[in-house]
Amino acid sequence: MLAAETVAEIRRLHYAEHWKVGTIAAQLGVHPDAIRRAVNREPGTLRSRRRPPRPRQIDPFVPWLIETLERYPRLRATVLHRMLRERGFAGGVAQVRRAVGPLRPSHRQAFVRLDCLAGEAAQVDWADFGRVTIGRAQWRLSAFLMTLCYSRALYVEFFLEQSLSNFLRGHVRAFEHFTGVTRQVATDNLRSVVLERRGDQIRFHPRYLELAGHYCFEPRPCHVRASYEKGRVERSVRFLRDSFFAARSFTTLAALNESVRRWTAEVAGARPWADDASRTVAQVFAEDECARLLALPQHRLDTSDRFPVRSGKTPWVRFDRNDYSIPPGSVGKQLTLIATDTEIRLCDGATEIARHARCFGRGQRVTDPAHIQALLAQKRGAAASAIDSALRLAVPEIAAFLDAAFPRYRSIALLTTPLTRLLGLYGAEALRAAVSEALTRDTPTVASVEYLLEKHRRETQRRPPLPVDLSDRPELAAFHVRPHSLSAYDHLADAPEEDVDE
Repeated sequence: MLAAETVAEIRRLHYAEHWKVGTIAAQLGVHPDAIRRAVNREPGTLRSRRRPPRPRQIDPFVPWLIETLERYPRLRATVLHRMLRERGFAGGVAQVRRAVGPLRPSHRQAFVRLDCLAGEAAQVDWADFGRVTIGRAQWRLSAFLMTLCYSRALYVEFFLEQSLSNFLRGHVRAFEHFTGVTRQVATDNLRSVVLERRGDQIRFHPRYLELAGHYCFEPRPCHVRASYEKGRVERSVRFLRDSFFAARSFTTLAALNESVRRWTAEVAGARPWADDASRTVAQVFAEDECARLLALPQHRLDTSDRFPVRSGKTPWVRFDRNDYSIPPGSVGKQLTLIATDTEIRLCDGATEIARHARCFGRGQRVTDPAHIQALLAQKRGAAASAIDSALRLAVPEIAAFLDAAFPRYRSIALLTTPLTRLLGLYGAEALRAAVSEALTRDTPTVASVEYLLEKHRRETQRRPPLPVDLSDRPELAAFHVRPHSLSAYDHLADAPEEDVDE
């Protein structure tokens, strides 16, 4: 390719000095064809004149394509190719694609730059950051963003789902972060804001209207498929992805939110303001916009979720794939579960009976130790009255044995049933000795008692005990006599002294 200086010299020699092509080629040492191309170039350009385009197979169909694309501008080239083949076109779809590109009408819109007064408007949006795994559960990690239109001040908070309650919490915490409320808030037409829309007629979600009425702002959903109407928060989403989240690792949601708070103050707040690069976003917000925001209401809006719950036979209620403990006295009652993004509260009417940190795993059991202690005390009390029968009357040491063994077995029936059987086989005296020795050895188990009974039987060379068959007298199976010391009968065999003298 000839240099620009060479082309200029060739054109000067040919048009000013009227040299022939051969003379210029011999003088400059350039091929005659290159001389002709340089001579034939248009003035003011370095490009040679284009050859006339060759006729194409699709040229006869171009007027039809123009007319069709004017009526259906979004029609795909594959559909146009099928329609052309029905009209006699024999070429491939690639030819149609090359022809359609320049012919398709452009629908690019021109936009007017948004100018907003200080404290007038804010824009809100969700940003999806993929899925995270907590235990055996997967959650959709999302960022709630609110951008003030005038100063570009930014609030960001990460949540584990794009629920209505989290959307409301994001608004409330953003207003508290800015220490004020803008007069308008622009959003998408998401379900948390708009339940139904027909043109400009909008039916808002009642809870979002409650939020707007509590904080006195005007909700402004964008038009359908017009996200450019809230372009400042869309730009903030891209800024968050590129500047904060890219190549970042985190362990907990709380740690991630703490990191994004520092980033908002140190990076997002320190960037130059778009309208005056000599000032930062934080300076513009503090000096121009903060004082023009509406004042916060006296009370924060309650954004918690409420659900009616009832436990089964166990002192736990299920919520969001996890179990939360309640006091044993509340089992079977109709309760109210109040959930936030950090804690779970359980209420019996207006009385709070339990409070737990919210678990985001799956299949987890969140237990308050006080509830378990109350359950154990209740079970011990029930066991004390239930075993006031042959076993307790025959073996008084059994009460201490059950207290020591209960935390391991967690069921009185698993203890009393085999011990009652051993009482019938070995007798009260042998069972008392075995129970006392098991307590001394710190082995309060049924297996230990049975081993000690069998060991004592072998040492005394007694025959193995055989169970008594009472199948013909079943009423005697539950019959028992309270044992007592036989020494009470000794005085009957002793005669009084005066009787001896006689």
